Amino acid sequence: MSDGAGVLALLRRASRHRGAAWGLAILSLLSVAALLAPAIAPRDPLAQSLDEGLSPPSPGHWLGQDKLGRDVLSRLLHGARLSLAVGFLTVAISLSIGVAAGSLAGFLGGAVDRIFVGVCDVLMAFPGILLAIGISAVRGPSFGNVLFALSILGWVGYARVVRAQVLKLKAMDYVESARAVGSRPSRLLLAHVLPNAISPILVEATFGIGRAIVAEAGLSFLGIGVAPPAPSWGSMIGEGRHFLFVAPHLVTAPGAAILLTVMSFNFVGDGLRDALDVREEAR
Repeated sequence: MSDGAGVLALLRRASRHRGAAWGLAILSLLSVAALLAPAIAPRDPLAQSLDEGLSPPSPGHWLGQDKLGRDVLSRLLHGARLSLAVGFLTVAISLSIGVAAGSLAGFLGGAVDRIFVGVCDVLMAFPGILLAIGISAVRGPSFGNVLFALSILGWVGYARVVRAQVLKLKAMDYVESARAVGSRPSRLLLAHVLPNAISPILVEATFGIGRAIVAEAGLSFLGIGVAPPAPSWGSMIGEGRHFLFVAPHLVTAPGAAILLTVMSFNFVGDGLRDALDVREEAR
């Protein structure tokens, strides 16, 4: 089975997982809403109406208004764009670094692998979120700094997964056969080893997107995430916590959005992991 066909088969099997199916449906709707946010948002997310600040949900503002009179629904839709962008871009950057480092360490072995393991052990000794907080606090709030802060250690987990897969796959008979007929090491790695390691990497990346969204929300909650007045689910909760008993909608709306989004990614990851286990057992 080719790599592309294998991934498609994995996705089809995962879609039969009830939780994964619901997760995919919710994420599809969320992605469409995020992409179309400028068109479907009822109001400008930055437009203020101070005399209507902290107004509860109404026919004109379905999710109410914040302390500056900004429409919560509009900010929620635009915040979805930011949260999904941070999640996918953080995982893309971390995955690129992790795949390169982990595959080289596992394939070359020897001193390269020992150095890689030592570096990973040192980096994993640092609490990732605390390091991200420190970096964001020093560099200041911005979209780019959030990506940098979340990616600087995010690659380690992916690199360890890739290394484990490469160590297992490079000893397979088909790789030994390709080596025996004179295939170059680069071809062995890129054409025979890495393509067959994609499935577990895909599972890990799915969970990683959810973790990145939560981390970005935490940084924005502390005021060191994306620079205001850009709408962010975390900053919306941070601003609304001061009015929890007066205007609870300021916290419940973005909180529910984070919960639903992260749970959906986790459900999809669970489905992919179960599908991968079934495929492994069937071999």
